[in-house]
Amino acid sequence: MAPIAMAELNWLGSYPGTRMRRTRRWPWVREMLRETHFSASNLIWPLFVIEGQNQRQPIASMPGVERLSIDLATEAVQKAVDLGISSIALFPVTPPSLKSDDGVHALSPDNLICKATRAIVDKVGSSIGIVCDVALDPYTTHGHDGLLKNGYVVNDETVEILCQQSLNQAAAGATVIAPSDMMDGRIGAIRRALDGAGYQDVIVMSYAAKYASSFYGPFRDAVGSAPSLGGGDKKTYQMDPANSDEAMREVALDLSEGADIVMVKPGMPYLDIIRRIHDAFHVPVAAYQVSGEYAMLKCASLHGAIQEKDCVLESLLAFRRAGASSVLSYYALQAAQWLK
Repeated sequence: MAPIAMAELNWLGSYPGTRMRRTRRWPWVREMLRETHFSASNLIWPLFVIEGQNQRQPIASMPGVERLSIDLATEAVQKAVDLGISSIALFPVTPPSLKSDDGVHALSPDNLICKATRAIVDKVGSSIGIVCDVALDPYTTHGHDGLLKNGYVVNDETVEILCQQSLNQAAAGATVIAPSDMMDGRIGAIRRALDGAGYQDVIVMSYAAKYASSFYGPFRDAVGSAPSLGGGDKKTYQMDPANSDEAMREVALDLSEGADIVMVKPGMPYLDIIRRIHDAFHVPVAAYQVSGEYAMLKCASLHGAIQEKDCVLESLLAFRRAGASSVLSYYALQAAQWLK
């Protein structure tokens, strides 16, 4: 077969009629036409806090991430403020001696998350958001997010204690309450509790579509809940990774109950969920680049398989492109430095 002559393809008078590469030719035009932008203000930095003074504990499964005592965590938050990071998310490493079957230490005004919140408020005021996790797994001997009865996490009794936990954190100065437990009805109950106690301005960021994922392993090592959970799982309350329509129902329910921001967790394996929520609801959506995602990027970079900076920033941009307003990432501080 004879090759097609260029003239035969010249139906628009020049070949090709549309040249997509024209708008990629120079840096200024690529920047001008860029559809998605990512900045430090889109970042939320998770921090693990421990007891003691001047204490740093490296986390073996998350190279580069440390547990910090409150004094060091407070200094680190000042760096985040200076870099323009929007918020920090606090996760306590509760000493085993303070854990119990009912997780009652979650209600103590002197628990780690409350002490850290007060110290950060004293240091930086309202210049950064303070996101406090609402769930019982850091405080229970069995490692589950709620109260356990006959081997099953009970819903309504758990919601009652989660409301008290939320009020305890709001009293300490939390600006964002983030229920991560996946109990039914907890968003409405927590919103009513906060409003009734005069905390109408406290934001509720719901872990609305939180999946029973295999990517959480390093986090459970970091907070010390892995030994408590043992070989158990959280499949009776966290979502099946196979389900997408169910996520839409979860989000719709949480929004109807008063959630201000909804979250998808994990992040990168669930970009399709982020996009569906963004397109359907047009509300602020947070994505959590979880510990397993961090560990994969970090370990691949340490072994020379990828360029860390380029791949991390590309992954964060992907969350924004999918529709996320904000991203929780253990890379937040480093990413903010790269962006700066």
